[in-house]
Amino acid sequence: MCNLSDNWILSADLAKELLSGGATLLDARQPILKWFCPLPSAIPVTWQQFSRSHFPHQGQIIEDDTILTEKLQALGICQDLPVIVIADSVKGWGEDGRIVWMLRTLGHEKAVFVDGGYRALVKAGIAQIKGANHPPQPGDFIVSRRSNWEIQQDELKAILSNANLVVIDAREPREYAGKTPYGEQRGGHIPGAVNLYYKQLMDKQGQLLTRGEIVAILQHKGVSLSTQLVSYCSGGIRSAWLTCVLTNAGFNAKNYPGSMWEWSAAPADRYPLEKSRRVRSVDLRFIGL
Repeated sequence: MCNLSDNWILSADLAKELLSGGATLLDARQPILKWFCPLPSAIPVTWQQFSRSHFPHQGQIIEDDTILTEKLQALGICQDLPVIVIADSVKGWGEDGRIVWMLRTLGHEKAVFVDGGYRALVKAGIAQIKGANHPPQPGDFIVSRRSNWEIQQDELKAILSNANLVVIDAREPREYAGKTPYGEQRGGHIPGAVNLYYKQLMDKQGQLLTRGEIVAILQHKGVSLSTQLVSYCSGGIRSAWLTCVLTNAGFNAKNYPGSMWEWSAAPADRYPLEKSRRVRSVDLRFIGL
């Protein structure tokens, strides 16, 4: 059995094994997908349940740890039991990564998501697991925040000039170049950021590229395992997924959950944005992918 503290992403077969042993299964897919293709053994969640409700800070986790503890215990989350999270890797937005990033940030050391998501777990035979259903009683997990994988707006602004920092824009190239399809107040990208659309790290079936391929993509951008990485997107969902993947691959990665919703709503003279016609993205042709 692998060490879940170091592994944030599991194969469907290993996830199935953990579920057979009593792990909690959270279904973070969009509500309509849960309704059409339900998993009776899963507890439905959304990232919005645990996030601030008012624009432009709705990407941020709720600040009150007591409220968060109550919410997570009500879902049956336990301190020592693994939490397996699934989403739709092909059609989704990285919701599974957002939930796992949140749980890790709140102190749960055994939160993981399934490589390939819902489809992979169904293919592995999730329906054959007996007795895995909604927990009969509240869990005992207590929030104990970690700062390892999260950075706030002013913290990021203060370190933008650091030589060992690489800021990654996990959005689509059109967003990086200045389009605002998801509610940003201003278009563009954080100064100096490079564009790595998060789905570039998976194949068309929603399976992750190998660790070697992921490392090669980052190395092509001048990133080493010691480089400090900060990822952002519109509201910290896609970038949370990317943070999970990069951390799992051994990188020093943090998510900026406020992301563009927060940054672009702040005064332009203090929180500037850049626009460019030529997207500085990862060109996979040069690394054989």
